[in-house]
Amino acid sequence: MDIRNIAIIAHVDHGKTTLVDQLLKQSGSFRENQAVAERAMDSNDIERERGITILAKATSVEWKGTRINIVDTPGHADFGGEVERILSMVDGVCLLVDAAEGPMPQTKFVTSKALALGLKPIVVLNKVDKPAAEPDQTLNDVFDLFANLGATDQQLDFPHVYASGIGGWADEALDGPRKDLSALFDLIVRHVQPPKQLDRKDEPFQMLAVTLGADPFIGRILTGRVEAGTARAGDTLKAMARDGERIEQFRISKVLAFRGLNQTPIDEAVAGDIVTIAGMSKATVADTLAAPEVETALPAQPIDPPTISVTFGINDSPLAGRDGNKVQSRVIRERLMREAETNVAIRVEDTPGGDAFVVSGRGELQMGVLIENMRREGFELSISRPRVIFRDENGERLEPVEEVIIDVDDDYTGAVIDKLTGARKGDLVEMRPAGHGKTRIVAHVPSRGLIGYQGEFMTDTRGNGVLNRIFHDWAPYKGAIAGRRQGVLISMEDGVSVAYALWNLEERGKLFIGAQEQVYQGMIIGEHSRDNDLEVNPLKGKKLTNVRASGTDEAVRLTTPVRMSLEEAIAYIDDDELVEVTPKAIRIRKRHLDPHERKRQSRADA
Repeated sequence: MDIRNIAIIAHVDHGKTTLVDQLLKQSGSFRENQAVAERAMDSNDIERERGITILAKATSVEWKGTRINIVDTPGHADFGGEVERILSMVDGVCLLVDAAEGPMPQTKFVTSKALALGLKPIVVLNKVDKPAAEPDQTLNDVFDLFANLGATDQQLDFPHVYASGIGGWADEALDGPRKDLSALFDLIVRHVQPPKQLDRKDEPFQMLAVTLGADPFIGRILTGRVEAGTARAGDTLKAMARDGERIEQFRISKVLAFRGLNQTPIDEAVAGDIVTIAGMSKATVADTLAAPEVETALPAQPIDPPTISVTFGINDSPLAGRDGNKVQSRVIRERLMREAETNVAIRVEDTPGGDAFVVSGRGELQMGVLIENMRREGFELSISRPRVIFRDENGERLEPVEEVIIDVDDDYTGAVIDKLTGARKGDLVEMRPAGHGKTRIVAHVPSRGLIGYQGEFMTDTRGNGVLNRIFHDWAPYKGAIAGRRQGVLISMEDGVSVAYALWNLEERGKLFIGAQEQVYQGMIIGEHSRDNDLEVNPLKGKKLTNVRASGTDEAVRLTTPVRMSLEEAIAYIDDDELVEVTPKAIRIRKRHLDPHERKRQSRADA
């Protein structure tokens, strides 16, 4: 059968997973009476809850005698490690752009990787039926983006279609019939080249492992595109590292291929097809699986380095061990090492004490998803404030700078620009009208300046702004950047919070807890209205007397407390604070300091 391998790339929430749903339905991958969940490719619980794609996943459809292998890629740059590997096993990309929003930061990130590999894109202008859609302007913006990224003349001569993923149609003309996706299917078959590997069927078997998984029945499984030769269950292969060093020799227990949403066993893996192989025990991502006579490993795509680090430690608070059953540092280390094995964008290092681990990655969202997965598995952790990773070149200290694209109502542009270019030391690059009373602001801001900014941004824009960010470049260190301006309210007692005490504390600042919640000494229960920390007693009850007077028995009405999400809590804390994460709770507390460290810190404060 004729084969086409294509990846669908887009910014977060531009509709690529919804489009893949429609491609599967219209290609006949499902029975007429089959119940299929919305966004079927987002199989992970967190993906469904947040509406984002985190893990790259492949599927396969048939169209007029051609098998089209489709890879759904993450749209967020924090999960870019997935994207970079995936693009090495496809022959074309389908770039999906929201016709109202235009090209966004993650569009730029993934497209630059695809163009660098020489892939020829197909542009799908999605959501053209939205009232605010400007497809012609968006098409011009895409062309400018390709030109700025150094696209070749062939890549700039890209075909495009107008589409509505949720409506299930795509047409080559804006005023087309709007019936189905046949125009997109036909364009993929015409424009994307068949795999070059089809001519190498008679050579010894070679395949680069791109994604790693585990199956409860067949064990470790590796997915990739067959670069040469054929393989069947029972054949003997060897696994080689990037430098050609032999890792292991194994016998293939199963060969699986994507058919719709499922992986089904097939008789033979052929050159050019995307398949999954089982039977190995040590081989991992970026390793080459090859016939025993092959001596050289396939080149693996380099991965961008991490930009932030977070310290994962054991939960040593007074409430430790009440919610989770995985609290030992040994168990936490094993889980983090397992994550680093499958996720090449993450790096794990031991600290000298051995009870904490420095995890480096792409961004706060990537760290938040990892922590969320661990707490759902029963882990209890303490998490430090994210730190930016610096780099030294020729004696100069460099720090990561991010490109920030903000769409905000015209009324709030002043406050946003003041925050970014003032205390956070960003540089304004561009500012232009975005239509419908909105302004688009583009700025280059140090990564340090964006830690904890999201909450402030939502307050400054009354919740109406949209902020997108992406790694831009390394730049000379810009000096100290002020952290959080407000102090915190710290509990001075252990016990259960009392409504009367919290009611009296409300004038001191915003509270993070409600009545009848377990608190302990050192736990942060609110944000102080001033810039200093304040120790308070949330357990203090009302003094009872036998004297009754008008007004003394008024009802206690508490303001609803601020409940932070995991990412918000991690971004909020200061250097001397930790986030305590358990399966049932997210708390913030002061870090326990030994006497020597406390003395050093008090000297530094003085």
